[in-house]
Amino acid sequence: MRTIDAHQHFWMYDSVRDSWIGENMEVLKRNFLPGDIAPVLTTNGVDGCVAVQANETETETSFLLDLAGKNDFIKGVVGWTDLEAPDLETKLSTYRGFSKLKGFRHMLQSEARRDSMLQPAFVNGIRLLQEYGFTYDLIILPDQLPFAIKLAEKFPEMRFVIDHLAKPAISSGETSAWETGLRKLSELKNVYCKISGLVTQANWHSWKKEDLYPCLDVAVETFGTDRLMYGSDWPVCLLAAEYSEVKGITDEYFSSFSEDERLGFYSLNAAEFYSIPSV
Repeated sequence: MRTIDAHQHFWMYDSVRDSWIGENMEVLKRNFLPGDIAPVLTTNGVDGCVAVQANETETETSFLLDLAGKNDFIKGVVGWTDLEAPDLETKLSTYRGFSKLKGFRHMLQSEARRDSMLQPAFVNGIRLLQEYGFTYDLIILPDQLPFAIKLAEKFPEMRFVIDHLAKPAISSGETSAWETGLRKLSELKNVYCKISGLVTQANWHSWKKEDLYPCLDVAVETFGTDRLMYGSDWPVCLLAAEYSEVKGITDEYFSSFSEDERLGFYSLNAAEFYSIPSV
């Protein structure tokens, strides 16, 4: 079965630029490049990945596109650009020339104004992304789900994907508001969801797969297997688990599902969403 990891990161570590990597994240304070993950993907039966931005600069987009150009297993790139820039349309016209550039992302989870995604300039940026055929990754927290619903409702033809299931608070168990929001969001058929990043929402040092299963249950009940996709969130996942452990969670959870359902989750849904050929 072909597998696409729909959520990975690469970086050349810089302590100033990467200040989000805190003192309790020593394992992440080094370079993470394609040569580090390629053998891990092969060992775990993964054929390709989507590289997602980790820094909010257009240099980051160029960095990821360069890596994708040199490494065939990087099937797509989710970059960054300023959606509120006055010259956004000019930039998108240029970016459309890069076949592996599939979409964009902004760290909405960190915005002081929690509904920043609904401000006119940002909404206009999403309109232009749709016009130019790009996707949008929503990296948000549970309190932002109501705003994500309003945004997705404005653009029923735009392809959105929720990263990391909108980060349910697994470690505290306070997931009721998250579940309510996710269920409502799933009613919008233009929205997909990544099962990724869950081990770092649990207790990093004492998580068990059973801690994560209730969230997987909600994801399957809401989005079904035709709008979910697998993502490792490597190397961030290393804060709590090795790559094989992360993939092992979904391998075991979906082991009783049909071959078609597993094929959708592990490759076809990501290929369709990100327009990845030959999967």
